[in-house]
Amino acid sequence: MEIAVIWIPADIEPSEPAVAACLTHLRRHDYRLNGILRAPWETVEQAMIDGEVDVVVIADLAHLPPDRSPRIEVATAARPPVDEDRQVSG
Repeated sequence: MEIAVIWIPADIEPSEPAVAACLTHLRRHDYRLNGILRAPWETVEQAMIDGEVDVVVIADLAHLPPDRSPRIEVATAARPPVDEDRQVSG
């Protein structure tokens, strides 16, 4: 069973909806909860580096700081803008 923490940024209020969504996710994936962190991202990062955590669960991708390390990107989340002037053959 993988060990997970829930990370809720300190500025997210009320936090209960985010925690509830994360707990549901943990149950669905059978993760073992190690705790709920309301600390700076660097604290979560250190827990990952130290091997204390296998999975970090967040309620919304927008909660992640854009300058975080490790840098995490979702390839399908952002699509390049479509050039409306370009002709498409087909």
